[in-house]
Amino acid sequence: MPVDLNLLRVFDALLREGGVTAAAERLNLSIPATSRALGRLRRAMGDPILVRAGRGMTPTPFALRVAPRVRSLLDEASALVNDDRGITPAELDRTFTIRINDGVAATLAAAVVEATAAVAPGVVLRFVPEGGESAEALRDGTVDLDIGVGDGTAPDIRSAPLYRDRVVGIVRADSPLGRHRRPTLAQLCQHPHVSASRRGRARGPLDDALTAAGLRRHVAAVVPTSALAALLVASSHYVGLAPQRLAEQHGRALGLRWFPVPAPLPEVEVRLSWHARLDADPAQRWLRETVREALR
Repeated sequence: MPVDLNLLRVFDALLREGGVTAAAERLNLSIPATSRALGRLRRAMGDPILVRAGRGMTPTPFALRVAPRVRSLLDEASALVNDDRGITPAELDRTFTIRINDGVAATLAAAVVEATAAVAPGVVLRFVPEGGESAEALRDGTVDLDIGVGDGTAPDIRSAPLYRDRVVGIVRADSPLGRHRRPTLAQLCQHPHVSASRRGRARGPLDDALTAAGLRRHVAAVVPTSALAALLVASSHYVGLAPQRLAEQHGRALGLRWFPVPAPLPEVEVRLSWHARLDADPAQRWLRETVREALR
């Protein structure tokens, strides 16, 4: 049995809401009509879609597996219908999933949420952390936007630069090292370090510069994110590295001082990436522009 677009919308609402009653409310349909649509979906897809679990309902493995593809199809259909048409942000009722680096989230998320809520109160921004930065999440609609370090080399992935940032040193404000406005590499090596690496690596570009200068630092701890490194530095005598924007915006509140590192550390380019099918989606274009405006 073929599945039309309206049934796919019902499928998407059922998976988002986890039940017939809430899905009917989301779709502005009656509960009996939504229940009948679920029956048609079950026959068409050959799967129960939702099954009883205690007092509620839970999606089947099949439903969970195809949900991102259904959402992607609905996005494409929306982009096709609304191409070259304007939108009214205040009327948007949509959830956008944004995959974001934690250091970037700490300096950007609040501004984006505030800018969005001011004009589009019906929009929900769902931030998810980086993991394996696979383009598949953008392709299947699991992720709407990706904000982080990446080159967007896949032909179906669009990418645009947001800003460039550099890495700086951070220490607790009362650290002896904090008295130096521009500590030398030798002074940095006199204190234990905390390294931020999602892959658990203790060595990075700073170590290459230290080796070239005949120096070596002691990495006492390795944590997965820059934000966690900043919190650890704030409560210890460790030295850490963090994006300058993060250090500038949150350093004082955390009781940190930051300083330039006297080494040729690479700058970081933070980029905004999305799938090509959403180029023409007015709501997506509005969101991308909102993210850019939040940086100004």
